[in-house]
Amino acid sequence: MDSFLPILTIFVLAAFLGFELISKVPPLLHTPLMSGANAISGITIVGALISVATPNPVTTILGLVALVFATTNVVGGFLVTNRMLSMFKKKD
Repeated sequence: MDSFLPILTIFVLAAFLGFELISKVPPLLHTPLMSGANAISGITIVGALISVATPNPVTTILGLVALVFATTNVVGGFLVTNRMLSMFKKKD
């Protein structure tokens, strides 16, 4: 229980900061921001995998939730990028 409060605080602050950051960025800069978010999500996946391996069940659950959200963000980012790049291909 000693490690739960700092981890929950970091999670809430990260969620608030992410929401504020995304809502303040103009639509023109969403693509570079999405690339950066994919890189950050990769780091989040590594941290989540470390959290899942801990013996504390709360930390394991939070790590699993972080792993699911980060993986969804990475996969969605790649799908959107692939769709955007296909829009620039010449049609025969």
